[in-house]
Amino acid sequence: QDVYKYLQRCVENNRDFNLTLGVKSTTLTNGLKYSLATGNWGDQKKAASSTAGVSQVLNRYTFASTLSHLRRTNTPIGRDGKIAKPRQLHNTHWGLVCPAETPEGQACGLVKNLALMCYVTIGTPSDPIIEFMIQRNMEVLEEYEPLRSPNATKVFVNGVWVGVHRDPAHLVRTVQNLRRSHLISHEVSLIREIRDREFKIFTDAGRVCRPLFVVDN
Repeated sequence: QDVYKYLQRCVENNRDFNLTLGVKSTTLTNGLKYSLATGNWGDQKKAASSTAGVSQVLNRYTFASTLSHLRRTNTPIGRDGKIAKPRQLHNTHWGLVCPAETPEGQACGLVKNLALMCYVTIGTPSDPIIEFMIQRNMEVLEEYEPLRSPNATKVFVNGVWVGVHRDPAHLVRTVQNLRRSHLISHEVSLIREIRDREFKIFTDAGRVCRPLFVVDN
């Protein structure tokens, strides 16, 4: 609002706009200080509608409680309703969410903790993998003719259909060997859907992963 009023005055008086005079540095500093101090993320005047608990004071009781606080997840559902379904453990949480550590009372099952061996991916570039697959006989989507090879396997990278391949088993094996020899990041997820004839590769950030043993026989 201050910038808007200053701009209006500049236009009315036909003066040049000076950014240092228009934007008060204290406005941004005080706003960030308020948000970090209270945890109410947003404007101080609209505190009722802003998101609460975005910043919290880190637990320093013990080393274990500090780690627990850093790996806490919050389900954005109202605490007052006695709904059992969102609080229960789900099969997809296996190896990703701790089945024991959750608070008592209203937040039980809604506030979870990441499992001990679980980690969140930071993301890696996907272009080198696409280039590698093009060199290994992957047909680019623009050049693909469905009538010529109707049974070809679709290749997806981060949810985007990039091309098709006629020998998916060999391609999957090759990319897996790349990952196991650390030529591409260990975070890269490779999923082959044989029934749907799809090969999915994920390299983006924010995926929850857990370690697995590679058993050959």
